[in-house]
Amino acid sequence: MVKLRLKRYGRKQRMTYRIVAIDAKSRREGKVTREVGFYNPRKEETQLDISSITALCKSGAKLTETVRDIFRRESLKIT
Repeated sequence: MVKLRLKRYGRKQRMTYRIVAIDAKSRREGKVTREVGFYNPRKEETQLDISSITALCKSGAKLTETVRDIFRRESLKIT
């Protein structure tokens, strides 16, 4: 099963997160299937590749709670 989850990127002071599609059994920093966006919590900045996200969700990818909250904040409805 594939999940959309956050992957840490950068150093502690400038930590950003990438939203990635990854195998559910992999570690957080494991091999990524596809990068579909990023999230910067300090600046509340988000960039999403909506076409890739919808294609992954239609093929059965699950969202983690944190990624689902980010999508809600961006007014993006994906089930």
